[in-house]
Amino acid sequence: MMGEELRESGMTDRGKWRDRAARRRRSRSRLRKILRRGFFVLLAFLAVFVAGFLYFADTVASLQPPAAPKADAIVVLTGGFQRIEQAVELLKSGAGNRLLISGVNPATTGSQIRRNTQSSADLFKCCVDIGHEAVDTIGNATEAGQWIHDHGYRSVLVVTNNYHMPRSLLELRRVRPDTEFIAYPVVNSDLKTSNWLRNPRFIKAILLEYAKYSIAFLRDFANAHLADSSRTDTAPPIQAKE
Repeated sequence: MMGEELRESGMTDRGKWRDRAARRRRSRSRLRKILRRGFFVLLAFLAVFVAGFLYFADTVASLQPPAAPKADAIVVLTGGFQRIEQAVELLKSGAGNRLLISGVNPATTGSQIRRNTQSSADLFKCCVDIGHEAVDTIGNATEAGQWIHDHGYRSVLVVTNNYHMPRSLLELRRVRPDTEFIAYPVVNSDLKTSNWLRNPRFIKAILLEYAKYSIAFLRDFANAHLADSSRTDTAPPIQAKE
């Protein structure tokens, strides 16, 4: 009897050991599948990101100012003196009737900007507004959107750097979808003819701007999808005609 009990006990222990080994193998197999799938998802994401970045960079490099710009008004998003100087020149040439300089440092006055652009006091008094509220591109769009609404403008020239233009237009059109925004990119460097891929500074700037643009695009896409879902959920049922 004792021998049979020992054999049965040994068989039970071996069975438990085999079950534990089988569970460990299944667990390792599932982990390998998860890691393999995660790797392919990450690879696909990187491929989409790189392809999107190259397309974004090519689009930015191809941006050129219109030959004969004309709109109701002009908005310049601050971030460099060259942008403001270009916007003031557009105002002087009659490309727009009024200019908003958005996102100006609170410590900077209109008189300082006027002197730096070598403009007349009459021009700034009649036709230039200085916005101090915006601290980022979303703030620029909000500030410009209110200004456009207050003056009833239908078309606006947007002056900013070429690599900053796609996100600027995205934010402005989100705030004022009924306004026609005309891009007037300020080209600090000719990305089309220069080998910018060898310039770490340009790569960093464009990569950062592409990441910000992607986030803004996905945000608007998600909001639009949620809005569509909300309208669908609250739509009244269609009644059949009797």
